[in-house]
Amino acid sequence: MLSLDGITKSYGARTVLDGIRFDVVPGRLTGFVGGNGAGKTTTMRIILGVLSADAGTVTLGGAPAGADDRQRFGYMPEERGLYPKMKVLEQVVYLARLHGFSRADATTRATALLEELGLGERLDDKIEALSLGNQQRAQIAVALVHDPQVLILDEPFSGLDPLAVDVVAEVLQRRAAAGAAILFSSHQLDVVERLCDDLIIIAGGTIRAAGSRDELRALHSTLRYRLDSAADAGWLRAEPGVSVVDFEGGTALFDVDTADTAQRVLHEAVARGAVSRFAPQHPSLAQIFKEVIA
Repeated sequence: MLSLDGITKSYGARTVLDGIRFDVVPGRLTGFVGGNGAGKTTTMRIILGVLSADAGTVTLGGAPAGADDRQRFGYMPEERGLYPKMKVLEQVVYLARLHGFSRADATTRATALLEELGLGERLDDKIEALSLGNQQRAQIAVALVHDPQVLILDEPFSGLDPLAVDVVAEVLQRRAAAGAAILFSSHQLDVVERLCDDLIIIAGGTIRAAGSRDELRALHSTLRYRLDSAADAGWLRAEPGVSVVDFEGGTALFDVDTADTAQRVLHEAVARGAVSRFAPQHPSLAQIFKEVIA
């Protein structure tokens, strides 16, 4: 497990990170979200050893992460860092060889990975000839080619169309299932919500929320329900303990004061007509994000 404990970083009088603590667990995808300037990239660079912290520790498996450990890390920066004149396969093979693989092994690994990422027909194209989305896929291949134990990805879905997002997401899920610990940042909250197992929200250099996706949803949930029924839902407005948020015809979104009130509403709805849906409504990641950084 990758653990950060008390990470602090300042530039002069400006504190960029203030006592950052969180874990990235093997076999799980951890989403790392926050606004511009929140401290995500600085945190990632400290994990990688590119920047040093003023205080705090980065540990892997309970021991301080050193240079040898970081050889088993994979990193994709937000800024693309590929050589534009090199061919796609050539580029990924070159980076694999820097990790100690023979040319034959590097070529086998790079070819398989690029095919997995949907670039099998672009192996001999120069990087500069690729679309921005395909350059992003090649950048991800570079981060993955040595089968890293820890994977740090800064905005991996930037510039990808929906189909490419699905391809990359499936590749990352397979790496997590194989035991990799994966931390990725993204401004695309819908993608993070769909993909992550765990979630970290950072703002102003401090962690505002951290936990599993389901834990955070439960923690920030209200007693809000949705009702779909054959009868008009206007009667809900007269029910004690019920606050109607929105309704149209037989569909209503409403808050209740207790779980018992919700059960009473359900029984009354059934008595009035067929009920096709009655379910609690959990907050989206976007709603949780707005709540915790307010």
